[in-house]
Amino acid sequence: MAKWTAKHEAPEPLEGPVVATVTGGTILWFALFLVQLPFYGWFADRGQLWWVWTCAAGGFLGLIGIWYVRGRDAALKRHAEAAAQAERDGQDGQTGQPGPGPGSGPQP
Repeated sequence: MAKWTAKHEAPEPLEGPVVATVTGGTILWFALFLVQLPFYGWFADRGQLWWVWTCAAGGFLGLIGIWYVRGRDAALKRHAEAAAQAERDGQDGQTGQPGPGPGSGPQP
C-alpha cells in the first residue's frame, strides 16, 4: 500500500474562545450528572449506570481541560507579548534614517 501524501497545504488552525468552550462543556457534563442522580436506581435496575458515571467522568476531565486550556491561553499571550516587545525593540534601534555622525556638522 502506497504512503498517502497531502496534495495541498494544511489550513491554519482555528482559534476561538477555547477556555469558554471547555468551561461550558464541563458545566454541561456536571449538569447532566446532577440531573441523572435522582434516577440512579432506575439506571441501576436496567444496567445503565455507565450513563451516570460517564457524565461524572466528563465533568472531572473537563476540570483538567479547563486547567490545560487556561495555561495554553496564558502561554500564547506571553509569546505574543514577547514577540511584540522584540519587534518594538528592533524598531527603536533602527530608525531607518542616518543620524548626524562625527564631523557631519557645518564645515568652516
